Amino acid sequence: MINLFTLAAAVVLTYMILVFLLALAKKNNGVVDIAWGLGFILVGSVIFALHGDGQPRQWLALTMVWIWGGRLAWHIFRRNRGKEEDFRYAAWRRQWGRYFVIRSFGQIFMLQGLLLLLVISPVLLIVGRPQPPLRLLDGLGILVWLTGFLFETIGDRQLAAFIKDPANRGRIMTGGVWSYTRHPNYFGEAALWWGMAILALSAPRGWLGLIGPIVITILLLFVSGVPLLEKKYKGRSDWEEYKKRTSIFFPWFPRRS
Repeated sequence: MINLFTLAAAVVLTYMILVFLLALAKKNNGVVDIAWGLGFILVGSVIFALHGDGQPRQWLALTMVWIWGGRLAWHIFRRNRGKEEDFRYAAWRRQWGRYFVIRSFGQIFMLQGLLLLLVISPVLLIVGRPQPPLRLLDGLGILVWLTGFLFETIGDRQLAAFIKDPANRGRIMTGGVWSYTRHPNYFGEAALWWGMAILALSAPRGWLGLIGPIVITILLLFVSGVPLLEKKYKGRSDWEEYKKRTSIFFPWFPRRS
């Protein structure tokens, strides 16, 4: 596992430095959001190519990473194309002033690289080590992963369609899967990594793969996901009404307001 982790760390470090240089050239740190999903594809593929032996669970995990990472990167690319830098990065650009470059390198790109390395841990355990035959537990992992992937994908598509309609300008998305959770894309992201960790439980020392979903769940629930968006809309009457009837993270039936 140490050798796999060291190799993965080297790949992530090289990759994030290149992404950082691209962001400097484009004067837009938002490229790191597109690079997030692609980084998982790169690391998973390198480890599989050098250490994998083509067992079914390895192919299954790698396919899941390709599907998830490719869709996410394409979605963010289309969403951000032609737009200004995301409000989070633009705010940091103003706050950090002359230290913006060095703080961006450490607090955005290297930090995301570290998080990528932690979150991808179940994939490393699967694609880089010998695997036992598929079993019933893998079916549960696939089901959980698929549930998360569908919530993330459907949530993103519904929101994109909502924003595209001029009649919805200034309004908050509250329909579709957004009526069951205020953050279906974040819930989906966390859930699919729990599904991947369940797959990894069948691998030797597979319990170490739980690091991945724990990290991404904490990150989304308490750090950079839910809190930032909740703060952004806080105080709006329509948002406060939406909060009263809609679960914050885990999907549930809307409450009567």
